[in-house]
Amino acid sequence: MAIAAESVTEVCRRARAASLILPGVASADKDAALTVLARLLRERTAEILDANRVDLDAGRDAGLDDALIDRLRLDPDRIEAMAVGVEAVRALDDPIGELLERRTLESGIEMEHRRVPIGVVAIVYEARPNVTIDAAALCLKSGNAAVLRGSSSAAASNAVLVGIVKAAVAEASLPEGTVEAVAGGGREELGELARQRDLVDLIIPRGGEGLKAALEAVAEVPILYAASGNCHVYVDAAADLEMARGIAYNAKVQRPGVCNAAETLLVHEAVAAEFLPAALGDLAGAGVELIGDERVRELSGDVPVGPAAAEDWDREYHGLKLAVAVVDSAAEAIDHVNRHGSGHSEAIVTGDEAAADAFTGGVDAACVYVNASTRFTDGFEFGMGAEIGNSTQKLHARGPIGLRELTSTKYVLRGTGQTRG
Repeated sequence: MAIAAESVTEVCRRARAASLILPGVASADKDAALTVLARLLRERTAEILDANRVDLDAGRDAGLDDALIDRLRLDPDRIEAMAVGVEAVRALDDPIGELLERRTLESGIEMEHRRVPIGVVAIVYEARPNVTIDAAALCLKSGNAAVLRGSSSAAASNAVLVGIVKAAVAEASLPEGTVEAVAGGGREELGELARQRDLVDLIIPRGGEGLKAALEAVAEVPILYAASGNCHVYVDAAADLEMARGIAYNAKVQRPGVCNAAETLLVHEAVAAEFLPAALGDLAGAGVELIGDERVRELSGDVPVGPAAAEDWDREYHGLKLAVAVVDSAAEAIDHVNRHGSGHSEAIVTGDEAAADAFTGGVDAACVYVNASTRFTDGFEFGMGAEIGNSTQKLHARGPIGLRELTSTKYVLRGTGQTRG
């Protein structure tokens, strides 16, 4: 992002100052800023698109593949979806101050357990400029100050979007520093951000394994990974095969460059001969490059399927490529998913309730689907308005990172002079 030359520490210090004020900001004032933000996105659509064209041209010149170009691309519909997402966040209940528990202790002290903001949340993300708006809106509504660090590939788009967010914050008279940005520079700057333990409370990286590894090597700030997705669709022996064809196709083809797209298709041996030729034909017809194990290649009919190497089961392709395997049982499918999956989103297609229960209970993932596409793992689809990403961790949040995942808690205790003996 193109911003005035200043150190990461200076930016984070301004966010820290804002974070001490934001917990006391009224819900109506936060909602007013979100109203302004949605309006400005619509009013300044042409300006956003002009900046995005600069990024797209630079990306093509740099040889970015089609999936990354798709992540980078904005159009009027996507900008409108960003504005609608902001409005959806605004319409949600404010989580700050939510009473989780109230009781009287044996000492007579009245104890309340309430939800509070985390403080300063840094979000580091690659390619997708819509994350700028999603992250800003969620942090604003949840009373957190946000420090945004997008990638250099989206520098022009992010610069305009951050400017729009700052304009909305100022118009609503929220504190300076509510939403800040640092330039999308090199690893040195990323390391500096990740070491701001006195100023930043949480860092959320949304990107590939390279970004994750770079942060793990240097971070002193707690990390909540919005991780990559090596997602599977398993077609069980009891599946409705027409339903399974539609789900497998949607999970791979609808938007192949995103983290909830399927990367592996598993098929029970009892239905493989009937299911695979038509399903693989659908996928190949959409331009999907198919690789598979020996049994898949024997059953593929006229559809070309290349050999799958051992490492292919662990890959997130971010594009029109799919690994396919035949398994002998639901138990084998569960084992395959747990060995090779990233814990993001997994799906079973079956009419057998026992198989569905075994899969949902046995698969270790943030989101597990029965008879639906993995493409639904999304904060907007889950009624969260938007998301910063999808966490595959188990502490402190798992699944889409929305408002409540951006909060902590506080105990408030009221006494009448009690002392402890």
